[in-house]
Amino acid sequence: MTFKPQPLTPYLSARHFFGSEQRRHREGAGLSLVQLADIVNSSKSTLGRIETAELMPPPDIPDRLDLAFGTDQHFHDLFELARREIHPDQYKRYMDFEFRAEVIEQYGAQALPGLLQTEEYARTLLRCDETLSPEQVEELVTARMSRQERLRSDEPPFRWAIIDESVLLRQMGSPDCMREQLASLLEQVDTPNSKVQVMPFSAGLHRLLGGALTLPDDTRVAYEEGFLTGHLYEDPVAVKRWRRQYEVLRANSLTLDESAERIRTAMKGYRP
Repeated sequence: MTFKPQPLTPYLSARHFFGSEQRRHREGAGLSLVQLADIVNSSKSTLGRIETAELMPPPDIPDRLDLAFGTDQHFHDLFELARREIHPDQYKRYMDFEFRAEVIEQYGAQALPGLLQTEEYARTLLRCDETLSPEQVEELVTARMSRQERLRSDEPPFRWAIIDESVLLRQMGSPDCMREQLASLLEQVDTPNSKVQVMPFSAGLHRLLGGALTLPDDTRVAYEEGFLTGHLYEDPVAVKRWRRQYEVLRANSLTLDESAERIRTAMKGYRP
């Protein structure tokens, strides 16, 4: 029986177009999925699912495809469009602000902000939403990890994060997952491009206790986020109000050295 490739729908979304472009260039080069998988160090099943838009491309695949096909940044640019499609419109707009920001200040009350999350921590957190299929979870994990690529660029933004102490003690996934996550957090406490403070229980109640806040400073916007919803504030008066709350939070948090010690203490609770 002759194998017939599954029909594609390239104009349904940017992700579908990415897949159709991968197939077009692959077939134009006379390559099978197995041959292309060997070239880009992936698997046949992964590339096949990318072509049919069943899978969001992993963040390292676009550049490898551009190198394999000699297409400059074609697949890189398509990926930048596709990775924004799986988010609500308002969050897409926030992501554009985040991508351009020179300074990003964040607070996390229930979980670590996305820019600080390890892959396994993010996966565990997203699995809490029972409405998401395993495939959707993996797409969101891929999109979240892709947001961190800029942090490793030649000109990363300066980040300041305040983390509620409860985030350190609430186990997300396995002890190994938490140790890896807290070790990653500890590395970012005091570097030229990042600072992390812990908001201790002893500080008592405060205005931001119930959610998360992000301030991409150079754009003067604020993004307040709950587990299922978020709100982007662009009105200067509202943003100024959120900034004051954040400054109060910063003043009442532990110092950088104290924060590092609190994270080390929390890590001890996740020993095997």
